[in-house]
Amino acid sequence: MIDLELPLGKRTLKYRLFEMLPATLSYGALILLVILSLVSPLLAAIYLMLIIITLLVKAVGIAYHTVGGRNRLEKSQKVDWKSRLADLESPIESFERLQNSKAHAYGLGSHIDNLRLMSADPEAFPQPSKLYNLVIIATYNEAYDILQPTIQAVLDTTYDKKHLILALAYEQRGGEDIKRTAERLKEEFGNKFYSFHLIEHPEDLPNEVIGKGGNITHAGRYMRDWLPSQGIEYKDVIVTTLDSDNRPHATYFDYLTYEYVVHEDRKHLSYQPVSLFFSNIWDAPALMRVVATGNSFWNIISSMRPHTLRNFASHSQPMDALVEMDFWSTRTIVEDGHQYWRSYFYFNGNYAVLPLYVPIFQDAVLSNTYLKTLKAQFIQLRRWAYGASDVPYVAVRVFTRDRNVSFIGGFGRFLRLLDGHITLASVSILVAFGGWVPLLINSQAFRDPVAHQLPDLISSMQQIATIGLLITVFLAFKLLPPRPARYKRHRTIWMVLQWVLMPVSAVGYSAGSALYSQGRLFLGKYLDKFDVTDKATHESAQAARQRARELKHSHTDTSS
Repeated sequence: MIDLELPLGKRTLKYRLFEMLPATLSYGALILLVILSLVSPLLAAIYLMLIIITLLVKAVGIAYHTVGGRNRLEKSQKVDWKSRLADLESPIESFERLQNSKAHAYGLGSHIDNLRLMSADPEAFPQPSKLYNLVIIATYNEAYDILQPTIQAVLDTTYDKKHLILALAYEQRGGEDIKRTAERLKEEFGNKFYSFHLIEHPEDLPNEVIGKGGNITHAGRYMRDWLPSQGIEYKDVIVTTLDSDNRPHATYFDYLTYEYVVHEDRKHLSYQPVSLFFSNIWDAPALMRVVATGNSFWNIISSMRPHTLRNFASHSQPMDALVEMDFWSTRTIVEDGHQYWRSYFYFNGNYAVLPLYVPIFQDAVLSNTYLKTLKAQFIQLRRWAYGASDVPYVAVRVFTRDRNVSFIGGFGRFLRLLDGHITLASVSILVAFGGWVPLLINSQAFRDPVAHQLPDLISSMQQIATIGLLITVFLAFKLLPPRPARYKRHRTIWMVLQWVLMPVSAVGYSAGSALYSQGRLFLGKYLDKFDVTDKATHESAQAARQRARELKHSHTDTSS
């Protein structure tokens, strides 16, 4: 069996060199500007202009995919996926009924084509009524108020609950509170699904980092052993992993099952919905709203580029594939993105991520105090940015004579992976401050007409880029959930003004977290613990602030 595991402990020299590569290039991109500014302000200006022009070209594609992705997302949510899934139960009869229909509804033409292909060879496609969806909800120590709406959202989907299996995977290290919460949830929801399981992940298992991967893998192995007792085959089960604050769209499981049925190479696919961090967007502070909206739109954009799409947060994969691979990695804190590479190499390159154009709603970062929220946001982004740890994992499997994927395909994916992390870490800093560097460190720059005008040129290009920002703001309002009654209309004004914080978000959070994570990787100071993002509700945050005020007043009275 192919070795899919990440190394623990000491790495080989080759592995260490590739671990150091992202930081070397990211920090190197910043240092290069300083060196060029000292040597020749003109060269520094050319270097910076090339970066900005490249960024503007990318921005055009981003704007295009943002609009297109949002339109697909809106249309797909209106499709009656339950009805279309029912059509697949008897494809020959359904095709005869629909073949002369005018394809006015979104995707109806593709649906009819699917029925036509299935009619030609019905035995090649599973019947929807024989399939099951297994939902694994991972939790550490989240409160009932966070978990209950997630399970309720799963229950409220249009999919047949008699074919929906739910497993609540909680951590032993979460303590007695999470165990009591889990038992309370099972009592409330236990008889509303085909089956409801509480699965406790033991702490301190060997060869595991503290993270979600170990938890959901433990739950997956438990379900692997349970399914045969029900006479359910692995190939008839689709597994979806959810975080504790995830709310799937009402049609998600019907849509997912539909796509699973119509794709013959279904075992070599995973299915990726669009993660939108909008569940509590009206409650989150302004800076967190900017970060959450930016991440949501990046997920929309990614869904429009299937050749670059990777597993992120909640995703689905067939049980038979997971059993063969022994589920997810237990040695990384970014098991979602890493699952793409794990699957890609296990299946010898025959693996892809299929976008599903319906959302999984998630929370923007919100803790009980503003300072805790600021810190929690950085910790979340730092963990995501630690996906740079996949660079050496991919490199040692591509740059070897023993590779099991094509070199061209593997090398192309490696370059895109590396470019993404370097861009995240360095480009926003270069664009924000790069124009001033030659002028600040080399007096000769004032004599060079290009270098002298560089800040003005960059400012002009940033104004052009503002068009893309305006598109984002407009579409963000179209996607926002309704304003809660507790907020007055002026809250909407702040939803517009918040975008002045975009540079703070890009430089302080996105670039800062990427440079931090890559720096840790460079030094061999590995992040080997999944720092769970604080999850608070509006009510719990309000209560915490009230307790803090009462404590402060009590302390003041005592001092007096």
